[in-house]
Amino acid sequence: MPDRFPLQTFVRRAAIRLVTIAFFSATSACYASEFNLTEIASGVFVHTGKVAIYSPADGGDISNCGFVIGRDAVAVVDTCGADRVGRRLREAIRSITDKPIRYVVTTHMHPDHVLGGGAFAEDAPAYVGHKKLARALAARAERYLGANRDLMGEEAFAGSRIVPPTVVVDDRMEIDLGDRILELRARPTAHTDNDLTVLDRKTGTIFLGDLLFSRHIPALDGSLRGWLKVMSDLAAEPATRAVPGHGPAALDFPAALAPQKRYLSRIADDVRAAIKAGRTLAEASAAAGLSEKDAWALFEEFNARNVSAAFAELEWE
Repeated sequence: MPDRFPLQTFVRRAAIRLVTIAFFSATSACYASEFNLTEIASGVFVHTGKVAIYSPADGGDISNCGFVIGRDAVAVVDTCGADRVGRRLREAIRSITDKPIRYVVTTHMHPDHVLGGGAFAEDAPAYVGHKKLARALAARAERYLGANRDLMGEEAFAGSRIVPPTVVVDDRMEIDLGDRILELRARPTAHTDNDLTVLDRKTGTIFLGDLLFSRHIPALDGSLRGWLKVMSDLAAEPATRAVPGHGPAALDFPAALAPQKRYLSRIADDVRAAIKAGRTLAEASAAAGLSEKDAWALFEEFNARNVSAAFAELEWE
């Protein structure tokens, strides 16, 4: 179905191309900041969250999410970290097009990418994810919901819930939005064991979820060796721009992979050296990766955790 008001839609899109547009939540008492949205390629829109960790101040808006508009339908890619943020994303979509929201694609299990999923329930979309996503969400649901409610506070967290996938990707899948094919690929264990990428062939744009971090330090919750391997595979994708899970709306691709590869390779080298020298996990956590400290935000919050995960994996090589 075409847009109901094509002229108005054209004007809106023209405005978005020139500036970042802002939406304000009329119902928020504790979280009323801007909701930015950028059209990074024709029909491809991205909202960038803050480079931060969950708190009442950010209201769960700490990751990137977006959507792609085809001739006939819309696909959402990630729903951010709270129902309130998901609803603002939906409002943004509805300000641009009345085409049906037919798909909600989740790039991986982490709560800052999934807790806004319920905001799209009224659209009755297919919720699409990696074949391992449902199991991973079920295993962590209680912890994710409880911990993030505590971190955000009841008001900011209100309505947030986990929506399991109704369609799973075993290897590859194509979804057709009308004159626009999105290629979905389930990746081997890397950032997590349920990473999914979304390639818009029409514009050469690839949504990588947390397979790509920028500014925000990478967070390891899968396999260090696997992540380095998957990055090499990703570099061969027919894309010219990438949407990271955290950081700017879009980055040149595959060049955007280089800083993350440098950091993860540094962790691998430092941890292997610590293991070879007979150092303990505590000693490795205090020293590994320190040369990267000034290159990343939230280094103190995540580096030691990354080293611990890497140590557990690499000590049995």
